[in-house]
Amino acid sequence: PPEEVEDASEPTKRDRSHLENTLKLNEDKPADDFSGVLQRLRKIYHASIKPLEQSYRYNELRQHEITDGEITSKPMVLFLGPWSVGKSSMINYLLGLDDTPYQLYTGAEPTTSEFTVIMHGPKLKTIEGIVMAADSARSFSPLEKFGQNFLEKLIGIEVPHKLLERVTFVDTPGIIENRKQQERGYPFNDVCQWFIDRADLIFVVFDPTKLDVGLELEMLFRQLKGRESQIRIILNKADSLATQELMRVYGALFWSLAPLINVTEPPRVYVSSFWPQEYHPDTHKDLFLKEEISLLEDLNQVIENRMENKIAFIRQHAIRVRIHALLVDRYLQTYKDKMTFFSDGELVFRDIVEDPDKFFIFKSILAKTNVSKFDLPNREAYKDFFGINPITSFKLLSQQCSYMGGCFLEKIEKAITRELPDLLGSIGLGKKPNVLSCDITGCGETPKNRYRKP
Repeated sequence: PPEEVEDASEPTKRDRSHLENTLKLNEDKPADDFSGVLQRLRKIYHASIKPLEQSYRYNELRQHEITDGEITSKPMVLFLGPWSVGKSSMINYLLGLDDTPYQLYTGAEPTTSEFTVIMHGPKLKTIEGIVMAADSARSFSPLEKFGQNFLEKLIGIEVPHKLLERVTFVDTPGIIENRKQQERGYPFNDVCQWFIDRADLIFVVFDPTKLDVGLELEMLFRQLKGRESQIRIILNKADSLATQELMRVYGALFWSLAPLINVTEPPRVYVSSFWPQEYHPDTHKDLFLKEEISLLEDLNQVIENRMENKIAFIRQHAIRVRIHALLVDRYLQTYKDKMTFFSDGELVFRDIVEDPDKFFIFKSILAKTNVSKFDLPNREAYKDFFGINPITSFKLLSQQCSYMGGCFLEKIEKAITRELPDLLGSIGLGKKPNVLSCDITGCGETPKNRYRKP
């Protein structure tokens, strides 16, 4: 067919072929079938991790329940950052939604006031947050606990796009430095934390023309602690600056973020312009295109490694549940040791909760287990936790054993050290689809673990 003549006043659109190639959108290959692995992952979770989680009410400490919908969900890519930095434009661009009725609103004012989940569906349609949260098969049902006000700010968009068969995007309301979060009418930071805890890739997007790192952003980076390997920082709209200016901004960005991200490995920063228009003339087009392609490769990597990430996520969760159980057990043991016939239980326990270090509660856990001190929850969290859950409502770990079921603690330790690593090893069977159906590997036998030295 003859090329359509473009209207001269229209800005020219850039070629999208690199998007389709890097993300393999044209390949009609069957998706890997990981149902066998997912089945076993669910089994390990329910048998070895959940009992301890429920017994010590871990959910009240971290607000983190894992539903079956979450175990089977697709990888999630989260877009965070100040308002009007181009988060929604970037999603429109990646999915080619521009000029379709379903493009996300974009503009200079703060336009996105909702958490928008962009997922795969047979035809374009919008789903209300209330409906999304009510559907337990989706992984968003735990969001119900943030209340009605929040659910009105949650919206789902289903798009029949090849990329969304393998990944889900979440667009978030921009951070506004000078406006109180309270005005939002729902616990914005808690909701952000919920998404951060579950995201496989977190794009923190900045606009080089307004780099104000204020309290809101500091708060956000505090919430991103421990997720550094998932964070990618994007310096968007890079072609709107002259090279020298861009170098300055790049330096300034690192400078302002350095105190917020204390890791030996600084997060990867991508410098480009993520939207459909051609790059500005006289800017480093080649560099920007290369940067964009490496960001797409990153995204592709997350899709390819989704099973490994899922298992690692459940294992990380198990480690946290185990630490929590050990801590509660230790608090309880200390309480029992200190109690005499005449003492007032309330007072004794208040003393322990106020100053756990006096009783070496956290130290003893560090000494006894292979726990890194960065994995320990903070002491304040336990003040709140025991405020809601009286210490006397818990049992010691040594009493959580049954003749048939074994001990809760041993089970979770076995899951962390053996079962989950073995499951991870099983995926490496040449990554052939369908090899992992239960009739071949028996699903019960432990496959060889390629990570363990013989």
